[in-house]
Amino acid sequence: MRRFHDAEGRAWDVVLGRESWGGLLALFVPVDRGTVMQAPLRSDGYDAAQHELETMDEAALHALLQVATEKEG
Repeated sequence: MRRFHDAEGRAWDVVLGRESWGGLLALFVPVDRGTVMQAPLRSDGYDAAQHELETMDEAALHALLQVATEKEG
């Protein structure tokens, strides 16, 4: 898990998630409640996706959050 602040100063926890069909996602969970957002990751395997997420810089996390969609359910 990583924590970062978006351009508006909101804190998010970012964790690795998996779709039912096996796709890997970055899940953006707002620290102060709100809507969970999700964005696909490029990596194919779980370990590679975890590494991708852990090594993203702040700019990459901001860009990923900007293209994220609301998680259903």
